[in-house]
Amino acid sequence: MSNAVAERTTVRTYKNYSRPWWQRAFLTREMAIVAAVIAVYIVAAIMVPNFAAPITLTYLMLDIAAILLIALPMTMIIITGEIDLSVASVVGLSSVAFGTLYQAGWPIPLAMLAALVAGAIAGFINGFLVTVVGLPSLAVTIGTLALFRGLAVGILGTTAVTGFPDTWTDLATSKIPGTPIPSVMVLFVVLAIIFALVLHATPFGRGVFAIGQSSEAARFSGVRVERTKLMLFVASGTIAALAGIYYTLRYGSARGDNATGLELSVIAAVLLGGVSIFGGRGALHGVIAGVFLIGILASALRLANVTSDVINIITGTLLVISVISPSLLAWARSARARQRGRRESAGGTPAVTAANQASPDAPASATQEKEAQ
Repeated sequence: MSNAVAERTTVRTYKNYSRPWWQRAFLTREMAIVAAVIAVYIVAAIMVPNFAAPITLTYLMLDIAAILLIALPMTMIIITGEIDLSVASVVGLSSVAFGTLYQAGWPIPLAMLAALVAGAIAGFINGFLVTVVGLPSLAVTIGTLALFRGLAVGILGTTAVTGFPDTWTDLATSKIPGTPIPSVMVLFVVLAIIFALVLHATPFGRGVFAIGQSSEAARFSGVRVERTKLMLFVASGTIAALAGIYYTLRYGSARGDNATGLELSVIAAVLLGGVSIFGGRGALHGVIAGVFLIGILASALRLANVTSDVINIITGTLLVISVISPSLLAWARSARARQRGRRESAGGTPAVTAANQASPDAPASATQEKEAQ
């Protein structure tokens, strides 16, 4: 009798509900954006005249290069649950600093370094107010957005600094020999690899995700929350200043209103790429795909003679969709889970009752039977 009970009780199996690796790798929001980029590019190449021309690809990448650069640190900031709305103003301020110093006789490399330092200081101001003073990043960066833009416009007024050496302006718009890919993409790829490794393959990156999920839990687990956020804001200001230098050389003009409104495109691309506005989730490859998706749509619409106002409406719509879609998907999954639970409960109760009625003296489970023996 004991052997029979042992046979019925020693082995228990549980169904594995985890998804296969290929589903975890490919059935994600980030890969959906990648697929959308490919689909939109194919449709635009078929329907929009001259969109598939190599020169169009070149100008597309030149247009989105600044957004791609700024989106790298912005991704990490939003994953922590913060935001930086001042990045476009830092682009304008660094552009003015670079142009003004060059006009004053500084060598180009030294003027570039000073502009990067100005961007880092701007990022430090944001980070200090958020981490040390304890102010909300949304309020802080709205204020510094106006502050930095006001400084940029106040320094140059309505004038512009031009006449940069052709060597530098040509470098900003040059292409990799034998390809339509701009040389600035090399800089972006190097920075993207660095940021991806830091975010996804280092303890610092794991701390970034932990902060976004719960700042208090991250702090108790040993993550230096304030220092991490401060470093990210400094990185954001520095990369925005780098984008400002590129912006200046690409258009050959340093102006206080350079890159006005660029923060909308950056944040829209980051959120569209799968980064949660509430923090704790995101991946760089999705963000890069989001930037390309917005860039391809804007380029195709311009070639189709659509006005910039319509393009801004589309960008704003994508931003709204990217913000509300995670909540809608979470609600749908929760509703399906509740419905499935109700079905299983309704279907399982009669069977258990019938079994108990058929054999009222039988043990309720194998474990109880074992204990009875």
